[in-house]
Amino acid sequence: MKDVEVHALAARQSNRLSREQLEDLGLSPKAIQHRLRVGRLVRIVEGVFALPPVLDDDRAKWMTAALAAPESYLNRLSAACSWGVLNRRPAFETVVRPGSGGPRRFEGIVVYRSTTLDGETTGRDGIPITTMPRTLLDLACFVSEKALARAVRESIRLKRTTTWELGDYLGRCQGRKGCLRLAQALARYKGLPLDRARSGAEIRALELLRGAGRPMPRLNFRIAGEEADLSWPQDRLVIEIDGGPFHQDVGEDARKEERWRSAGWRVERIPSDDVYDYPGNLLDLAPSNVRE
Repeated sequence: MKDVEVHALAARQSNRLSREQLEDLGLSPKAIQHRLRVGRLVRIVEGVFALPPVLDDDRAKWMTAALAAPESYLNRLSAACSWGVLNRRPAFETVVRPGSGGPRRFEGIVVYRSTTLDGETTGRDGIPITTMPRTLLDLACFVSEKALARAVRESIRLKRTTTWELGDYLGRCQGRKGCLRLAQALARYKGLPLDRARSGAEIRALELLRGAGRPMPRLNFRIAGEEADLSWPQDRLVIEIDGGPFHQDVGEDARKEERWRSAGWRVERIPSDDVYDYPGNLLDLAPSNVRE
């Protein structure tokens, strides 16, 4: 019966089990040691085990870090990657625990301590993790302005949080480290129709256009029955941002473009990478701020 429960728990936790969990299921330290010796358990890090065979994907690494000690929560870059708002993998997985003191590293895990975790932790796919607003606040303490802007943009686009939730959170954590930088990053998106965005490139395009004082487009509105990325009705202009999951079918893109042109619209296209790396290319295509 114990083995059945052990296998069921491992299945829910990416094949990772803490010593405390095994003992709660009725395995004594001697029984755990016996399973290690005969190969029925595999040690991953101190206090965390797996059932053979052992796979080591991202979720398993995050689960290992979170199970390494009680009350541990994935945070900083590890949390940002798990939330899907950044893809810059850390050299070490990072967790935070209640308490005070500087960071400590052991066996590929960096442990931070915090006295402000109340109400700022949650679970994601069964993994203990800091909330999205707290994750962004932690990132604001050490990542570049560009990386923070991307994390904020993606957190809103992916519906991990909202501008309103972030605004409320910032109001509660005024004076804490990173708060000002996070507030500045959020302010860049005030008034933008982020709820209609399909990609970070679209949000970045709106940001660039507003910053340059250009007429703001409609975002993902239907023209001639087809949804267009950016459109300016007064100019009869559509700009499609190519790249990502919504522009993988060249034939479909061509069909939509033909419908728009037949309806009297001019269609321009720009690679999504250009929106980030060569913003002037977008501004060259967009309407100027001077209307005849």
